[in-house]
Amino acid sequence: MRYWLFKSEPECFSFQDLMAAPKRTTGWDGVRNYQARNFLRDDIKRGDKVLFYHSNAAPPGIAGIAEVVEESHPDSTAFDSADHHFDPKSDPKNPTWVQVTITGVRAIDPPLGLPSLRAVAELSGMELLRKGSRLSIQPVTDLEWAVIERLIL
Repeated sequence: MRYWLFKSEPECFSFQDLMAAPKRTTGWDGVRNYQARNFLRDDIKRGDKVLFYHSNAAPPGIAGIAEVVEESHPDSTAFDSADHHFDPKSDPKNPTWVQVTITGVRAIDPPLGLPSLRAVAELSGMELLRKGSRLSIQPVTDLEWAVIERLIL
């Protein structure tokens, strides 16, 4: 099992939206970055744990915990011309874009804000905290996960 951080802007899709979804489950669609896509396609597996991070929030922070319940499969939004994630170059027979399915496990209330994360020395190497890091899907180390679990208990 591995650990991940998935970013979402709460006005687009929040952790509360995930918890309100049928069976608290959704496909993590719309990823249009090749490095993030490669994580989805090659590395993220069923049973992996996810920190659900609200970006572009005041303050940004970890709003909940989720779990991967279905591994990589085609992202159908790439084939839907009415969807803002449509990619006319993506071929349904050989999809460019994929998604995984996650289910909400529990909310972190209040969210664990970015300023609080920056104050923890053990998290100083975390991808999220690196200057210029904008990737929407990021690996989280075992140590980072353990530290965050300790902070939210």
